[in-house]
Amino acid sequence: MKNSPFQLHERLQQDCISIGRFSLCQLLMMNDKQFPWFILVPERPDIKEIYQLNAADRQLLSEESCFLAENMANLFNADKMNVAAIGNLVPQLHIHHIVRYQIDKAWPAPVWGKFAALPYTELQIIELTDKVRAQLKM
Repeated sequence: MKNSPFQLHERLQQDCISIGRFSLCQLLMMNDKQFPWFILVPERPDIKEIYQLNAADRQLLSEESCFLAENMANLFNADKMNVAAIGNLVPQLHIHHIVRYQIDKAWPAPVWGKFAALPYTELQIIELTDKVRAQLKM
């Protein structure tokens, strides 16, 4: 592994809104109002896979992911939470947390690649990020 400083992948910077950070991960929100969609990115350089994290970071990632998933499921009254680390387009390790409803337009299929993103308005971004930060006590 290279020994470079952590930098958020440019695709995540382009497609997401920063919400805050936990001990290990940055918390991002996908700029797509069709689905409440959040992403955890461990702030470790040159990591593509969960198994590449040390044991303490793997444990912390699991705790942060479960905390986020439970809180987003409660906040948005989810029917199901889709949690996944795919990384085919963005190789940097990042974990998707997508709130799903049986009535959403992609159900029951995954949301990836189904529809073009519909960006939030500036007001929607402010309202939603405030709501999420309050739920997570950030």
